[in-house]
Amino acid sequence: MTDAREPLLTVEQLHVSYGSIVAVRDLDLEVFPGEIVTLLGPNGAGKSSTLNAIMGCTRASANAIRFDGADVRDEPVERRVRRGMALSPEGRQVFENLTVMENLRLGGASQGKAHGGPAAFDEVTELFPILRDRRDQQAGTLSGGQQQQLAIARALMSRPRLVLLDEPSLGLAPTIVDAIFELIAKLHDRGITIVLVEQNVTRSLEIADRGYVLEGGRVVMSGTAAELHEAGDELVGAYLGIGG
Repeated sequence: MTDAREPLLTVEQLHVSYGSIVAVRDLDLEVFPGEIVTLLGPNGAGKSSTLNAIMGCTRASANAIRFDGADVRDEPVERRVRRGMALSPEGRQVFENLTVMENLRLGGASQGKAHGGPAAFDEVTELFPILRDRRDQQAGTLSGGQQQQLAIARALMSRPRLVLLDEPSLGLAPTIVDAIFELIAKLHDRGITIVLVEQNVTRSLEIADRGYVLEGGRVVMSGTAAELHEAGDELVGAYLGIGG
């Protein structure tokens, strides 16, 4: 795929290891403004490690991690958030003993009142009205689907241009999964660029523009969503190791 625009995110030769275990090796990817790019692959393929490395949550080496033209390899998470990146982590990781509102305030804290204050709260609760209704409720008492909404909303409180979504449908009932994917489509419609890690291959390819398939920490296949969908049995059988 060729694109006359400059990528919003470029990753070159990313390498992540945990002791002697190599999770990601020599990984290259590009994400253009306004795209949904999905990372696919079996458990342990390196998808979450890739997102965490891009966000600065995991130590990594790379030839470059460029966001909006700036190399952010040596920048802490907080600086990357101020530049316009945000992560909604796997497993939601909400602060269960804090209220919904307190969780959201933490999401916008790095941006200050001008960007992460009441206006941002109004924007995210327009997308997640249940969170406005439950703003004073402890996050740990929310349902799994509501906690997932809170995790995504917390990431949006910094008004990011790039959102990294890690397994947003994991462990949720089918009707809630539908709502989460509808939400991702709404974010896309608003011009937010998204990198999506998701085990639900079919649903991911339905909303994505492009995708990368990872196996053993490497990119083994990439293309448009249509191209990956057409790969069909080869994609599922050879790389993802799952049925359907």
